[in-house]
Amino acid sequence: MPIFDQAMLGMQFKHPEILWALFLLVIPILIHLFQLRRFTKTPFTNVAMLQKVVSESRKSNSLKKWLLLFTRLLLLAAIIIAFAQPFTSATTALQEKETVVYLDDSFSMQAKNNGISLLEKAVQDLIKNIDGDTEFSLFTNEKTFNNVRVTDIQNSLLSLPYSYKQLNLNEIDLKANSLFSQNNSSIKNLIVISDFQERLSDGNTDLDSTLVTHFVPMQPREIQNVSIDSVFVDDGLNEQAKLKVFLSGGNENNALPISLYNDEELIAKTAAKFKSNGDAEVAFTIPASEKLNGRLSIIDNALGYDNRFYFNINSKEKIKVLAISESDSDYLNRLFRGDEFDFQKYALNQLDYSNLDNKNVVILDNLATIPSSLQNILRTFKNDGGTLIIVPAINSNLSTYNTFLSSLSPTQFSEKITSNAQLTTITFDHPLYRNVFEQEVTNFQYPSVKEHFRIQTTLPKALSLEGGDSFLSGDDGLYVYTAPLALDNSNFINSPLIVPTFYNMAQSSLQTPKPYQTLGEVTTVDISAQIGNDDILEASKAGYEFIPLQQTFPNRVRLTFDQNPTEDGIFSILQNEQRLQNISFNYPRAESQLKYLDIGVLENVNTMDSVPELFEYLEAENNITAYWKWFVILALLLALIEVLIQKFVT
Repeated sequence: MPIFDQAMLGMQFKHPEILWALFLLVIPILIHLFQLRRFTKTPFTNVAMLQKVVSESRKSNSLKKWLLLFTRLLLLAAIIIAFAQPFTSATTALQEKETVVYLDDSFSMQAKNNGISLLEKAVQDLIKNIDGDTEFSLFTNEKTFNNVRVTDIQNSLLSLPYSYKQLNLNEIDLKANSLFSQNNSSIKNLIVISDFQERLSDGNTDLDSTLVTHFVPMQPREIQNVSIDSVFVDDGLNEQAKLKVFLSGGNENNALPISLYNDEELIAKTAAKFKSNGDAEVAFTIPASEKLNGRLSIIDNALGYDNRFYFNINSKEKIKVLAISESDSDYLNRLFRGDEFDFQKYALNQLDYSNLDNKNVVILDNLATIPSSLQNILRTFKNDGGTLIIVPAINSNLSTYNTFLSSLSPTQFSEKITSNAQLTTITFDHPLYRNVFEQEVTNFQYPSVKEHFRIQTTLPKALSLEGGDSFLSGDDGLYVYTAPLALDNSNFINSPLIVPTFYNMAQSSLQTPKPYQTLGEVTTVDISAQIGNDDILEASKAGYEFIPLQQTFPNRVRLTFDQNPTEDGIFSILQNEQRLQNISFNYPRAESQLKYLDIGVLENVNTMDSVPELFEYLEAENNITAYWKWFVILALLLALIEVLIQKFVT
């Protein structure tokens, strides 16, 4: 029920100036009171017999005149009041009104009630109940219709697609305010039609008190929904790999069939058995070295968008790593010996500069000096998108290092510190370690260094020594250690921390696509391709093509996906209609958990059970009851009464 009471005003008049005519009623009163009658005397022989008749006649005549006077006064008053057009209304009925509707078209509105989705029900109720002459504004999570009538947008509403985006209450409030006018005297009605999932309350939930906010919650009949949440590919050690699939929202007593397709071919099928918390994990065996355009599918009667999941496995491109090293240690050989890397190592005096062509990562390890010719080539390499890792030597010529570093970044080595120091701080939110640790570790075995260089740089710290000095700083293709990694100076190469550190630095050089991406998140992918200045790469699937943002480097193109695509599926990256590789996108699963907001705790909100009930309430607020017809009828009745008095009162 509404929380706002409809206060009623008393009798009002559309033309109150006409009421001045009521003063004209004084004229017939004066005529009646001061009317002079002249009598003619007629002599009689005896008037005694007429005395009684004369007395009764005078009384009867006086009563008739008074009745006619009051009848005519009431008749004139009724006519005057009818022309003044009296009416009654609610206090808000006469104020100018503006209406803005937020219609939630997120995926959770796919849930059904009585066989029809919540979004379809909301659209039908809106079309049926909004007055065709009413001008209003409507917005969804992605679309906006400003100052329209329902007939203008009826077809658009009926064909409205679902969206993976979801505005929260604060964003709804801000968007609505941008659609209302700046008129402070008008009543601004904000209608929010949604299923009110909990994520709607993200951020500030305090609504603008100048708006009259109406909530219409749309609730499904069932609130259980099974979703395919994610997949993980475990390559294994043989020719077979395991595809692990994670689901949520199931019933412990029911097994749910799940199918695996390669393109349109069904290649495996199994059943997911859920735990008491509603989660399930299933595993498929797939070839480890074959390309796969995968699609997982289940049948669930709740939400439809999360019943399918796309992923793909492309042929892996090796990351080309070149080390220029004067170190006797083989730690780099051990780090980059996997199938993911193509590793080469040269001493400085044996280096052929042409070997730097097509490399993704270059490591300067334990060099005493950096020749100017090498500096020029490495500077070009870095500007072309390559990743550079610098590990100084104890006897490094800081002048050549600083000259080279300053050309890449505001970075300078300063003094050498000769004292033992432990590596005590990991920057867990640094891109190198963002997904390495399940939780922040504080009791790991600290590596140590005997000598290191102090550094002045704007590069973010990844690892720090006790006292705050940097041990490793870097980002965006430039990483600088401040201490040699030789065993006679540091035991870092024996620490488990070295593996994810170097691995992630190398991986950052070539943004290979993951098995799947999530729509709405910025995704960067490197594609090995040589294209001309006027050439572009396209992303395409059946019925949908777009051109992603792209940056060209020698031998590769970096693609960035942000606003596009807007649909899930497996997209092919094309160069002149030739497929280079595939990339998969899925809708985010935030809508899958059907958890609803308790809107009763929100203030300044009028909650209605349905859209028709809301518009009945708004219509009652706008209702004006006119009474002029009743006064016309009263005037006609009074005219009839006057005729009756004239005829029957003697």
